[in-house]
Amino acid sequence: MKKFVLYGLLALCLFFIPAAALPAPPVSVEILYMNHGPLLSTIKGIKELCNGYGKTVTVSWYDFDSPEGEKFMAKKGVKQHLPLVIWIAGKPTLKVDGKEILFVGFPTGSGPPSFQGKWTLADLRGALDQATGKK
Repeated sequence: MKKFVLYGLLALCLFFIPAAALPAPPVSVEILYMNHGPLLSTIKGIKELCNGYGKTVTVSWYDFDSPEGEKFMAKKGVKQHLPLVIWIAGKPTLKVDGKEILFVGFPTGSGPPSFQGKWTLADLRGALDQATGKK
């Protein structure tokens, strides 16, 4: 009888472990990029930034000019010629520090002016901090 009660209590404890005690699933980061010279330093910076999050993010890279990249673009509905798009948890636009940021194009201040977006690596860090719960 004591074993039955003990096993029952153990089962209840295991069943009611709060979800907060379990590790959160990693945040998905999907990056569509053009593997061209002007963008390479930005790609390097994004890789270094994402690597700093360890297992809290999973990053998938899609080369714009590859068959895999073309399939990904079709899946996401991308039809324009864009040098870079970043989706965090499935969204290319996130609210960071009270402003909506669209992670498209080169970061502000890098690359050709006509292809610059209105975001920075600091904005990307803020979005990833927010998505992963990092303080």
